[in-house]
Amino acid sequence: MSGAGKVVCVTGASGYIASWIVKLLLDRGYTVKGTVRSLSDPKEMDHLLSLHGAKERLQLFEANLMEEGSFDSVVDGCEGVFHTASPNFLKSSNPQDELIKPALKGTQNVLCSCAKVPSIKRVVLTSSMVSVAFNNRPRNPDVVIDETWFSDPVYCEESKLFYHLSKTLAEDAAWKFARENGIDLVTINPGTVFGPLLQPTLNLSSEAALNLIKNGPDGAVNRYVDVRDVALAHILAYEVSSASGRYCLVGTVTNSSEAVNILRKLYPALKLPERLVWAFYDDRPEDGKPTVPLYQVSKKKAESLGIHFTPLEVTLRDIVESLKEKNFLQF
Repeated sequence: MSGAGKVVCVTGASGYIASWIVKLLLDRGYTVKGTVRSLSDPKEMDHLLSLHGAKERLQLFEANLMEEGSFDSVVDGCEGVFHTASPNFLKSSNPQDELIKPALKGTQNVLCSCAKVPSIKRVVLTSSMVSVAFNNRPRNPDVVIDETWFSDPVYCEESKLFYHLSKTLAEDAAWKFARENGIDLVTINPGTVFGPLLQPTLNLSSEAALNLIKNGPDGAVNRYVDVRDVALAHILAYEVSSASGRYCLVGTVTNSSEAVNILRKLYPALKLPERLVWAFYDDRPEDGKPTVPLYQVSKKKAESLGIHFTPLEVTLRDIVESLKEKNFLQF
């Protein structure tokens, strides 16, 4: 589908996923209005302004998630909005003020702005698998997690998973607001997002990839997906008229040890650690293998949207090359 003549908005445009959304939108001919925290910070702007088509069809605006009405002028005149902006870190000394309130208030403010604009046909919200998979339901190789799963806020709070809680509450609030205000909302729920970086700074998941390379696996099961697949899913969720509801995006469910094994084969010169870092376990099993059972995440709905998942080997190779190119990794 050509985006020629169509205007859309991307909030948090300088971020890891959002930068790829902006790039793909520009490649498809869209005019993009992107929001950033500061128009005076080259780290937020330069990688976007250098994209093909940016000079002609990219406009950047300052907007504050916590400021009511901050997005009014940005979404005005748009046909679609991609809301990606949200606090994205795991540790916080004040999760209520640093994670939960900004996620909730920011989502509310963006949707309130969208509700004022009749030209907006659909809003695509970047959620996460952390708002899908974290509850007391058992997981084993026969379990298939899909879009009907929801994380339990009580479970997240009791487990001190405050980032997970922020994403769960924000998605819940978004669905409630959309129903009450007649907004056509679609959510994208990606797992651990790896792949090449467009921005010049590390984000949460690229930092996790770097930690995996430097410190070795932690034994945990991860739900990996390529950043380019995630960006494309956002755009298809807007373009495909029949798209609706939530879309789980996970290309591969595997243990972090297997990810390191793949990297070891791709890059012998990396000298990856052999040991497991048992950060999340009380006891190391005698056979040295992780104790967390694998499970499955359904690809059916994402594939119906038109997503063909990038192989994990390609994703891992490309993020290593990207980290190396940006001088975060030397070998």
